[in-house]
Amino acid sequence: MYVLECLKPDYDITLFFFNPNIEPYDEYDKRKKEVIKLLEKSSRYTNVKLIERDYGNDIFNNAVSSHRGEPEGSSRCQICFELRLKKTAMLTAAGFESNTFDIFATTLTVSPHKNAEVINLIGCRLANEYNTEYLMTDFKKKNGYIRSVELSKQYDLYRQNYCGCK
Repeated sequence: MYVLECLKPDYDITLFFFNPNIEPYDEYDKRKKEVIKLLEKSSRYTNVKLIERDYGNDIFNNAVSSHRGEPEGSSRCQICFELRLKKTAMLTAAGFESNTFDIFATTLTVSPHKNAEVINLIGCRLANEYNTEYLMTDFKKKNGYIRSVELSKQYDLYRQNYCGCK
């Protein structure tokens, strides 16, 4: 919500829900439904589009299989960022149905548990690789994380208590 609040004045937004890292599937489904709920509840976001992809948890598990025991913030997370941002960069570069995209960003940097510098480096590298543009952000700055919590309460949205992977 906070990311939408920040970007909406300057961008036409399409959300891309691709989170193969979230386990179990019920948690994935719950989070997806909360995104849909937000878009339906708020008149501010009626023209925000949503693109969903298949769950794809097997892709994530294969990618991180040798890093499962590592703590949050480790190379396992970097693999996850890479996987998700690569799919986003590919979609941005290729377009989707009749939509074209000039730039992509990620909500990952709103979390105080995520390293925005690492995420932004990956995003910029992938933007170069796929000949598109990446919006460097650190949404947790300027009390962004606090604002995201406030908005979750305002819209009565579920807030997960873990990143996604087990």
